[in-house]
Amino acid sequence: MNEVATLAGGCYWCLEAFYQRVRGISEVVSGYTGGQLKNPTTEQVYAGGTGHAEAVEVTYDPSIISYKEILEIFFVMHDPTQLNRQGPDIGEHYRSAIFYHDAGQKVIAEDMISNFAPELYDKPIVTQLNPYIVLWPADEYMQNFYNNNPSSGYCLAVIDPKIQKLRQKFAEKLI
Repeated sequence: MNEVATLAGGCYWCLEAFYQRVRGISEVVSGYTGGQLKNPTTEQVYAGGTGHAEAVEVTYDPSIISYKEILEIFFVMHDPTQLNRQGPDIGEHYRSAIFYHDAGQKVIAEDMISNFAPELYDKPIVTQLNPYIVLWPADEYMQNFYNNNPSSGYCLAVIDPKIQKLRQKFAEKLI
């Protein structure tokens, strides 16, 4: 039976592109979570003040990849020490956050935030840990962005180098 992980680590296009290449993951949906406004538009989130984070909802087969392994990829592939930003992307909606779906995910996420991530970074980890409530899917043109637009400037400059890092660090987990 499949399970779901919901993660925010900067631009959802990056997270979406990573997790679409990982064995055991059947679906990745980009959207917005953690805010006050119901069913926000992309424009509302980018304007600020909604409290949402860009996030991905990852559907995975735990017999192939564990929640802990998904979080290992999460912490290696984005910088959890940057508050409300990732590289060139700045704003509350680019924050680092894990939205747990149950008590088991919460325990694993707490351990990863306290013990795994600090081993990778010299600065304090700012990743938030919040209960999952709902993910509002982003507009259709925002879904599957890297695969649909591999030659766009953002994909070439920001996502491609991260895909290379994914291949170097997690080759055994890739499709």
